[in-house]
Amino acid sequence: MNAKPFIRCDQLFDDWHDDVLHGKPPRRFDIGDGLEHVRFSPGTVSLFGGSPGMGKTAFAMQAVITAMVNDDSLRVCVANVEMPPERLLERQLSRLADIPLDDIQNRTLNDRQRDRLADAFDTLDDIAERLVFVRSPMTLENVAVAADSIDAELIVLDYIQRIRPVGRHDDKRGSVDATMDSIRRFADAGCCVVALSAVGRSKDKNGRASYSGDGLSLASFRESSELEYGADDAYLLVPAADSNADDDDEAIDVTLRQLKSRYGKPTDVDLAFDRSIQRFGLDNGTPWNPSRSLRDSLDGLWEVE
Repeated sequence: MNAKPFIRCDQLFDDWHDDVLHGKPPRRFDIGDGLEHVRFSPGTVSLFGGSPGMGKTAFAMQAVITAMVNDDSLRVCVANVEMPPERLLERQLSRLADIPLDDIQNRTLNDRQRDRLADAFDTLDDIAERLVFVRSPMTLENVAVAADSIDAELIVLDYIQRIRPVGRHDDKRGSVDATMDSIRRFADAGCCVVALSAVGRSKDKNGRASYSGDGLSLASFRESSELEYGADDAYLLVPAADSNADDDDEAIDVTLRQLKSRYGKPTDVDLAFDRSIQRFGLDNGTPWNPSRSLRDSLDGLWEVE
């Protein structure tokens, strides 16, 4: 006999009452100081968007690697449609070792820098068996197979519009709707899903089509209102209100705007993004790693011709 499509409150009341008074706190993955309001938890879907260059992938990967370091049981599956695993790992090397990403990618490291990479390599080696990357084609079937291979509890989809759902769909909007429906099923199975999304230009306060922070909203996520409906939390990385940064600046001030919080109060946080080492930090008015320029100047003393 099929289960009834309803449950009376009195049938669940005793268990719920006991859980509230004596149950364990919900599990939360620690992604770093100052970001406690960013809810990475089993059973949730978090949506992240932002204009090009704001660091969506960098933020997501920093958060995930930090969570894995802080929780030695956390297993993660990453599906990235734009970058191979080696490039994603090189970004983490740059961040962890405080070495310019260009030097790592161009293989122009000096001996001093190679020595400084040792701890960063150890950190990534320690989590390597708990991290799996999805190979092309980027389909939800392949995501599920990869996640199941290590019993992943956290899945990163970067980005959601380019990951194909199950079945055939008439248009892009229908495809994204189906993808969100499937990842809600991932969440219902106990996974934490972090989905990155492209955004479209919106009208700013002057009526111009722009990626500016005052113009972007929940409606800016491309393709589907199902994204904003299906997500438990939705965030946008946007230029800080007083930012005058341009595309060539290595360090920029950004705001992580929380547009939706299904289970709490939306909270914004100001961050600084150092593009040269792909690292986010709290924007507390101090320069990024003030000793870095001194160390870099000393590095030249150990260069070998």
